[in-house]
Amino acid sequence: MANTMTISKEKKEARIVSVFIYAFLILLAIIYILPLLWVVITSLKNDNTLMLSPWAMPEHIEWGNYSFAWTKGHLGTAMLNSLIVCGTTLIVSMLFGSMAAFAIAKLRWKLSKIAMYYFLIGMMIPIHTILIPLFVQFSGWGLSNSLIGIIIPYITFSLPITIYIMVGFFEGIPNELFESACIDGCSVYKMFGTVAIPLAKTGLMVTGLMSFVANWNELLVAMVFISNEAKKTLPVSLTKFVGPYHTNYCQMFAAIMIAIIPTIIAYVAFANQIVEGLTAGAVKG
Repeated sequence: MANTMTISKEKKEARIVSVFIYAFLILLAIIYILPLLWVVITSLKNDNTLMLSPWAMPEHIEWGNYSFAWTKGHLGTAMLNSLIVCGTTLIVSMLFGSMAAFAIAKLRWKLSKIAMYYFLIGMMIPIHTILIPLFVQFSGWGLSNSLIGIIIPYITFSLPITIYIMVGFFEGIPNELFESACIDGCSVYKMFGTVAIPLAKTGLMVTGLMSFVANWNELLVAMVFISNEAKKTLPVSLTKFVGPYHTNYCQMFAAIMIAIIPTIIAYVAFANQIVEGLTAGAVKG
């Protein structure tokens, strides 16, 4: 009888804890979703309605804000430029970053720790601190007004965090797997491609999302390096909606919604896989 009462008491306590956890998560979700919802609602208003009642629902839905933002803001060209820049940065940084991380974590060579410290130092240097000398150098090379001129800095500053995270994932893979692959005749390159990468795909997704979102939202470097209207990225194009004497906020919010759609798609597409990978890793541990 006493055991039954103890079990029922533990179940009640567990339910109370679950209620508090779910209440906290719901509150957190509301805090994150409400600003985005307000931006969506505002993007469907006109400026007069926004100024008179900023929190009210729109009386008439202004779909023209989106067409204006897309055509007058040249967001199509800007989005294509951002996709080229971020896609190239993502592929190159993940490829070379994972290769360097595998060499540091699993290969035996004297300078592996020094190489790791070197990349960690790269994480401590903000890209904006070397903006002026970088611009002067790239101007001399003729790269100051081209997409490659911002792709190179993006790759350089994406590599340290990619290597740092991937080293942790590769170190979590048992050495026995690589020893077995080596006995079966696998080369280093084949072990990297067939053993290391499939087992560390969660790390690739995490670093890929971080790199994509960070470079997609980067403004200062793109603004300094790119002056040609046809080469501007999406964050730079958004600045055209803010004028010195007048700002159309509703059209600006429509442009912001267009700009954040790719990042939302990326999170929706890969969030479940990341959570499943992290959960599997926790269960194995």
